Amino acid sequence: MKPIVAGPVHLATSLLLLTSASAALAQVKGEVGLYSNATITGSVLEPSPIDEPDDAKLTSMITAPEGTKVEVFARDLINPRMLAVSDAGVLYATRRSVGDVVMLKDADGDGRADAPVTVASRPGMHGIAFAGDKVYLAAVNDVYVADVAEDGSFGALQRIINDLPDGGQHPNRTLGLGPDGMLYISAGSTCNACTETNPESATILRAKPDGSSRTIFASGLRNTIGFDWQPGSGQLWGMDHGIDWLGDDAQIEELNHIRQDQKYGWPYIFGMNEFNPQDNPPNGMSLETWAKHSTKPVLGYTAHSAPMQMAFYNGAMFPDWQGDAIVAMRGSWNRRPPSGYEVVRVDFERGQPVGIEPLLSGFLVQGEGDSYGYLGRLSGVAVAKDGAIFVSDDDRGIIYRLTSANHATDASADDNAATVTPDPLLPPPVSPIAFDMFATDATIAVKAGFAEDGKIPLVNAADGDNASPALSWDKAPEATQSYVIIADDPDAAEPKPFNHWVLYDLPASVTALREGLPTEPLLKDPIDAKQGQNDTGATGYFGPKPPVGDPPHHYHFQVFALDTATLDLDPGASRDAVLSAMRDHVIAKGEVVGLFAR
Repeated sequence: MKPIVAGPVHLATSLLLLTSASAALAQVKGEVGLYSNATITGSVLEPSPIDEPDDAKLTSMITAPEGTKVEVFARDLINPRMLAVSDAGVLYATRRSVGDVVMLKDADGDGRADAPVTVASRPGMHGIAFAGDKVYLAAVNDVYVADVAEDGSFGALQRIINDLPDGGQHPNRTLGLGPDGMLYISAGSTCNACTETNPESATILRAKPDGSSRTIFASGLRNTIGFDWQPGSGQLWGMDHGIDWLGDDAQIEELNHIRQDQKYGWPYIFGMNEFNPQDNPPNGMSLETWAKHSTKPVLGYTAHSAPMQMAFYNGAMFPDWQGDAIVAMRGSWNRRPPSGYEVVRVDFERGQPVGIEPLLSGFLVQGEGDSYGYLGRLSGVAVAKDGAIFVSDDDRGIIYRLTSANHATDASADDNAATVTPDPLLPPPVSPIAFDMFATDATIAVKAGFAEDGKIPLVNAADGDNASPALSWDKAPEATQSYVIIADDPDAAEPKPFNHWVLYDLPASVTALREGLPTEPLLKDPIDAKQGQNDTGATGYFGPKPPVGDPPHHYHFQVFALDTATLDLDPGASRDAVLSAMRDHVIAKGEVVGLFAR
């Protein structure tokens, strides 16, 4: 073994974020003075790899629970990242740096993988999930599906999604098939902490298994590589990477209960509703408001540990771990002392997490003083059909197999979910278009940059520039105090109608909108107009994008005159919230309808 040394960079950086009271008043949108002069000390400390011992010496250095046997299942795999076990019980590993997927069979049952077989190849291949005889694979921008043959090989890859957000700092897409049969995809942020230009960044996305009808399931998730559904309840849980450069002990790595339409704070709120002093919310939104609408994590773990793949345990080999979650922690570079370099178990009792504790450790070794070395960097976790646990080390190219000396033949009864209620997945709404929900005798003549029942230009479509269309309308009755704009597609399969735009608190003096408004929740021009959340889960306008091959869909751009100046809603409200607030206030309405097909 070579001496343990510190990595190539070993320094402390002090970041003076806001240096004067005037800067505080101009920059900080939380409580004045709270972060008006924040000094943060951050560390860069990268442990160095230790010369690799043989298998026996390597596994003897790993600490595992009593009665647990750790063996090398495969080695020399270069870069095994995410792991998945097929319905037939075969282990697969994606290799991001190689750009492929390898099949790892153990034909002779000796506890060691046969020679790896490449079964798929695409640049940046990372996420993998099985659903019966289908396999789903994710690269940076693309999702593929393929048939799984009886011999375990994959058929031809069919690309079903080709426009996931660009990767940036976090390009590693992961995916899974939920209990609802839908495809869930993690799209990490492009940066450490910033305002994203693509609303699908820093989210969990949900789509049909054919890749269509993609929406934002949950947002404000910086980089949730590891997520899985709790056995029994079907609740979705995930571990999110905390923000760098907030200090050695901030931000915690977050265990989140991920629910539909919830926001989880990033980039402005971290941890247990703490304000990030580096970034400000969009115009008109305070840190307090952002925190009010953000869901806090349920548990936290040591900052900078870098949680990777996560899998709930539902096997027979370790009955005491039934219903617990296993998470690989790849390890820090931005903390002194280093953290991670381990596998942890999230202890769930009666369906609720109560603590996180190391499961496999010993991969991080301290030398003299501030020098550290590592045996491996853990990334993938999967549960075998017999209940064994596979763990991948993407740095050493090793996959470990954990087994129990006290192997149970049947799983014990799992009471972890006994008191847990499944998360309600909101059914796709079926309702009239907004225009038909309000009765009024007064009408408004509305014009757009396209003829009535005419083709909507590509520039206004999602596949084009995604620019909101120019709209104008006649001045409404004298009692008008504000306007609401709602764009609905009643021809969509689900939700029905599909909402493309919600704009409210538009001043009564405004009777025209230019093409291509920003997607900010609060607009500066028209002043103080607010935009809500459309049915993709993003704020502002989303252009027509009907399924390819559908006949032209009808897009209703509806204008409502209200007798109130404000709906008393925060920016980013849902269509339903806006419609509810409009009740008893609509005094005139009008619409223009356009057509679009792809």
